[in-house]
Amino acid sequence: MVPEGEVRQAAGELRKLLRPESEEDAKVVQKGLMLYRQGLVHHVKFIGGSVWATVQDVTPVRVYVSLERPEDSTCTCPAYGFCRHRMAAFFHAYSQVDNVAEWVEDWRKPAKESQQAEEWGMKKAKDLMKARQSDSHDYARWVEEFVDSFEEIVLGQGKPTPYVIASLLHAYMRKLRASAPLQKEWKALYELVGNIYAFKQLTILSEQLGHSGETVDRYYRYLFDTLEEDIEDLVASLSVHSLPFDFDPFMEELKQETADLVERDDQFNFERMNLYRLLWSHLLKKKGWRDDERKRLEAFGDDKRTQAEDIALAHQYFLATQDRDTLDHLKKMGIHTLPFTFYWIEELNSQGDFNRAGVFIEYMTQHMRTAVVQMDQYHQARDFTRHALRTSMPYFRSGGREDLYEKMLSQSLPYSFIEYEDFLFTKGQYDKWGELFTYANFESLSVPNDKIKVLQKEDPEVLLPILHQAVDGLIAQKNRASYKQAVRLLKKLRAAYKKLKRVPEWETFFAKLLDRNKRLRAFHAECERGKLIVND
Repeated sequence: MVPEGEVRQAAGELRKLLRPESEEDAKVVQKGLMLYRQGLVHHVKFIGGSVWATVQDVTPVRVYVSLERPEDSTCTCPAYGFCRHRMAAFFHAYSQVDNVAEWVEDWRKPAKESQQAEEWGMKKAKDLMKARQSDSHDYARWVEEFVDSFEEIVLGQGKPTPYVIASLLHAYMRKLRASAPLQKEWKALYELVGNIYAFKQLTILSEQLGHSGETVDRYYRYLFDTLEEDIEDLVASLSVHSLPFDFDPFMEELKQETADLVERDDQFNFERMNLYRLLWSHLLKKKGWRDDERKRLEAFGDDKRTQAEDIALAHQYFLATQDRDTLDHLKKMGIHTLPFTFYWIEELNSQGDFNRAGVFIEYMTQHMRTAVVQMDQYHQARDFTRHALRTSMPYFRSGGREDLYEKMLSQSLPYSFIEYEDFLFTKGQYDKWGELFTYANFESLSVPNDKIKVLQKEDPEVLLPILHQAVDGLIAQKNRASYKQAVRLLKKLRAAYKKLKRVPEWETFFAKLLDRNKRLRAFHAECERGKLIVND
């Protein structure tokens, strides 16, 4: 039976996952549609909120599509990401509940409108370039020009729909770069200020249009990352040499821009803080400026700062190497601030200052258990754990405390299971590894064969509880495929008992297993086929 509600949910998730303006995504949809229409999807099964199918391409591939989280789907082809085969399998499933052609047309609609919007925006940008009057180095004039251009290009046709905002912003940014002064230093500074104002105007626009976080995530959240990357490049180019004295008034204005960034709380807090920390870490580096900013933020008093201003103050403590003050301030704010430590750890690792990095990693480790427990969804906690481990890895590879790494792994279970079991196995701590596997109740199917071979040789006893647990789980599924897999594992279990010279124990166990499942004729047949049961 087709799970209609789950298929429709997957249809909505794929609209978010695949961007019609992306040439790569458009090809995936087009080729997946072709495979589906040619009838090359077969052996389709709906199992536990997922679709399993074979897709006949140049060579046949096996496909698994998660209806809850399509991005977690898999395919035996070598393609990275959501491939044409997964798309074809989804289309086959969707055809059982609705019209595939209508889904495709609805998905493509934003791309058509985005292209039209960008063409209009480019024409408007050219008109503005012709009307431009001055190349003077005046901050106020620059800002006026940025604001006017943004309103003309992005808002010139009225309130834009969410899916055309990216195209209009691209047109605005092209106009910005074309308008920049010719001198290299002034050009970089002009574009830096322009990017900061694009960031600010985009947050204002989102608020004016009443866009939810889901809408922003789907259509243009990535634009903030792009702007931040461009700003980082521009700051790097400005930081290569000492800034000319003519830049001092502009730096004063930029200091005020950073204050404006953090004076409010909204759905862009994380992006605001990243931009604030980037500018103060790599551009606004004079000790006097940083001292003044720290005193300004402290003067508000506790409970009178926005969350962004509190993080800004913690960052100023960090820049002044007052790490204990940074962490004490974070602790007062609450456990939800823990992700902000990633930035500081990455900064210290990049500087090779592993002693300081260790202080922040230890703080993060102490609070990881509380943090992951409070997260609503498994995938959110898993992503957080993976990011924490990846961010901390340079410290551990440099010779940082191995006991701290293991503590981080244990504190973030079960979300760190993959990394923890690999760590224990590599260290040869097989007993502890086996306990972890049994406790986590993972199927032995997820244990790579190479590890099973090592254990069969080095410590077969560790395998016993894992294989017993897995066999029971497979038999409980009561289907031919699971019985076949159970028999494969029973052979490995028998080999482990033989290695341990405990054959009578195996014989007793297997006899009871057969008796307990005597009504499962298909299971008994598979045991005979696998020569576990030998008929005289």
